[in-house]
Amino acid sequence: MTTDSTTAGSAPRRPTALDAVAEEHLAGTLRLQPALALSLGVADVAPGLGDRSPAGLADVADLARATLRAVEATPVADDVDRVTAAALRDRLGLEVALHDAGETVGDLNVIASPLQDVRMVFDLLPTRTEADWADAAARLAAVPAAIEGYVESLRTAAAAGRVAPRRQVRACAAEALSHGAADGIFAAYAQSARTADGPLPAALAGDVARGAEAAGEAYGRLAEVLARELLPAAPEADACGPDRYALWSQYQLGARVDLAETYAWGLEEVARVRAEMAAVAREITGSPDVAQAAAALDADPAVTIAGAEAFRDWMQERSDATVEALAGVHFDIPEQVRRLECRIAPTTSGGIYYTGPSEDFSRPGQMWWAVPPGQTTFSTWREATTVHHEGVPGHHLQIGQTAVRSDVLNRWRRSLASWVSGHGEGWALYAERLMADLGHLHGPGELLGMLDAQLLRAGRVVIDVGVHCGMPAPAEVSGGDWDHDKAWRYLTSVSGNDEGVLRFELDRYLGWPGQAPSYKVGERLWSSVREEVRAREGAAFDLAAFHRRALDLGSVGLDVLRTALLP
Repeated sequence: MTTDSTTAGSAPRRPTALDAVAEEHLAGTLRLQPALALSLGVADVAPGLGDRSPAGLADVADLARATLRAVEATPVADDVDRVTAAALRDRLGLEVALHDAGETVGDLNVIASPLQDVRMVFDLLPTRTEADWADAAARLAAVPAAIEGYVESLRTAAAAGRVAPRRQVRACAAEALSHGAADGIFAAYAQSARTADGPLPAALAGDVARGAEAAGEAYGRLAEVLARELLPAAPEADACGPDRYALWSQYQLGARVDLAETYAWGLEEVARVRAEMAAVAREITGSPDVAQAAAALDADPAVTIAGAEAFRDWMQERSDATVEALAGVHFDIPEQVRRLECRIAPTTSGGIYYTGPSEDFSRPGQMWWAVPPGQTTFSTWREATTVHHEGVPGHHLQIGQTAVRSDVLNRWRRSLASWVSGHGEGWALYAERLMADLGHLHGPGELLGMLDAQLLRAGRVVIDVGVHCGMPAPAEVSGGDWDHDKAWRYLTSVSGNDEGVLRFELDRYLGWPGQAPSYKVGERLWSSVREEVRAREGAAFDLAAFHRRALDLGSVGLDVLRTALLP
């Protein structure tokens, strides 16, 4: 079997010419995209926030083309190189294809576009020292240039007839306006400015305040461009169409799938999970009524927490206990990865996300919860599975285990620069189910919570593929063509989450084609690879060893994963 692991007692692997190609590509990427460097936690980050203009995006694509040429000209030295070459061809080839198709210029959606990326930098900047705040002031001062370049891209795309759907433009205009307000996120950031030892010197505090004001004004101008220029030209239809969707699906998964078969499977998976939930509900109340079981659990003070800070503390305790229970039993958890920091996010979108550790692990992996406005109570039975998804054995183990493999993997493969959603989110969803299989969910309530999350992810497959590819809507929403109303009715049938959270979820699916299904389809492909390896190895199969081999590959496309584990 091809793996990337070195064996005990063997000589350390010597870096190869292909490793150098991958490392140079990462270095070039970080020079062009310092915001990515900040999210990766690397040293010596380039100044500014990067160029999001058409010229800046072309530079990124040109770098990918040059690296692909270098890959073809560089010999493969070992099995590690074989995976590196395949991973580079997959990621960079698809990045070039998306750029050439016009998909990267003018990118705009409610969750993962430059509008959000620029702001999120300030979640990750260190703020303990005066030097940290001096860097933060410089980054704040760079926001106007970053937004100006982004506006140029939006206008270029619009001139070519490519504008995001009306629903995305309207929501993003509101988001930008909120960030730029006098009491918006940049103003709040400036007001929070202090070191670990106390207030900033007056001159430095003034730099931060002026930078925050400039950043807020830039977002205000962006809101105006979106509302006055793009919104009148934005199409009403949310669907991107099957051709564009196929490319985005392949990019998100690192694998080609039959979209019609995937849609049919999604419908079947929704039915299967609903049946499983009904059986668990019967354990809780004696009735198969899932809503009744959920209401009973929500009314149980033993699994309800009041206050965001108390809920954060519960997340931290659950994460710490999970690491303690799994380490050395079901997983190899490196020492550097045994620390995960749970945080309440500065935004209120309702999203939950993970940010990886810095390269030297001085900044730990962090799980962020963007608590929606007005939410003051939290149900632990619903969210235990989220801690496993974002923490251990989900993203935190997956990303952290890869980050420590400097003895085998080059920096590009160790870093999130090589991230593939289907691999990463598929693993995290696989990890949720695995925790149930390994007996680490506490009672039928947490099992119902895990299944509730699985049902939502299966429903995403149906909505995302169905809407964007024009599949026939299911009978339960009256069949025929999908529209927003049918998508909303279907979404609320597969999730009992807060309405505000679900409104955001649906906007996310409609604006980010192919990403939402990457969780459930990714889990499907991870499980398929595991069973193929189990069948090949027979009695010698060891689950913990399989997980170690698979995670040691780093984030790769799911076709690359399968080939690496089943050569």
